[in-house]
Amino acid sequence: MTNDNLEKLISASMLRLRMKSPFFATLALFARVLITESVPTAATDGEDIYINADFVSSLSSPQLDGLLLHEVLHAALLHVPRCGSRERKLWNVAADIVVNGMIAQQHNFELPAGALRDYQLEHLSVEEIYELLLKDHKTCPQCEADLLHEAVDGKSCGSLDQARQKALETHWRNAMQQAIAVARSSNNQGSIPAGIQRELTAVTQAQLDWRSYLWRYLVRTPTDFTGFDRRFIWQRLYLEAFEGETVQVFVAVDTSGSVGESELRLFFSEVVGILNSYPHLKCQLYYVDAEAYGPYELTTDSPLPKPVGGGGTSFVPFFDKVNEQHDWYSSGVCVYLTDGYGTFPQQPPTLPVLWVVTPGGLDLEQFPFGEAVRLLSV
Repeated sequence: MTNDNLEKLISASMLRLRMKSPFFATLALFARVLITESVPTAATDGEDIYINADFVSSLSSPQLDGLLLHEVLHAALLHVPRCGSRERKLWNVAADIVVNGMIAQQHNFELPAGALRDYQLEHLSVEEIYELLLKDHKTCPQCEADLLHEAVDGKSCGSLDQARQKALETHWRNAMQQAIAVARSSNNQGSIPAGIQRELTAVTQAQLDWRSYLWRYLVRTPTDFTGFDRRFIWQRLYLEAFEGETVQVFVAVDTSGSVGESELRLFFSEVVGILNSYPHLKCQLYYVDAEAYGPYELTTDSPLPKPVGGGGTSFVPFFDKVNEQHDWYSSGVCVYLTDGYGTFPQQPPTLPVLWVVTPGGLDLEQFPFGEAVRLLSV
């Protein structure tokens, strides 16, 4: 097939896209489609789309529409810069699961044969799916073949410099704002397509290192601040340095079976790091399923106690234990590592609460009190 004929196919697909969905059509206007032999199927570098002529010529019109939309969504949802330092191929699999799930929900679009689907995971964010795949060491015979959006320059996910990443974010943020405006003003397509809003939220959350959130939260006290702690500025952690009273930290770890060893290691390493850096913090650790086991005094030089539990999940026993210790009410904080599926107390505790939620856990907006952040590696 000649390039002229291929360009006519692409133009026709873009016209169909405009008729099917003004939202998707607007996003597509922000991406160039380039013909190349350097990729076996199709790919994006986060801005442009690259397609193989022989592969495209083998597709039906609905499949071509689905392919172009597949690549546009990868770029628009910032899947290339969001990868960070994660393992590239596994990240690509997670991103394909999300995007293919979105396309499958749309009318008049068809995915190419062999496109990767996972009905149990595709409602989650890419970050969450990646963590679950990494945790469970899940493999799929289609994974190697379905990496349609792999960066064509062969660089790793973390190779984008800050200027390039910022430019991509600005480019697609503008595109998304225009697409939303067009969708809301259209008589036929008045709403944002299913799944997009969830990924837009994930785009925002992906910019937040959960570790930074945890550090900021645990050092947020009513004492007098004395400026930024210079020890952490090199890590881009602008934490307040302060002087004052001892602060009690109550840490609960869900041991009902939903929290794996990798999450425990991530979480405990950060808590120990905080304790080591801020000697005024004192920590009590609890393991909790339907009961609360502890407290265990958590220090920087003592080994972590062996987890206890395995039953059902209730958050009530931990907060009951905390409520018994009235002396700490003026300067304490509760941190709960969980998937969020369990029984909440009817009344929130007096102390502030930070929920650190494992991948695939309860939607952060469904926690009835406190603040919630997703436990994701970066």
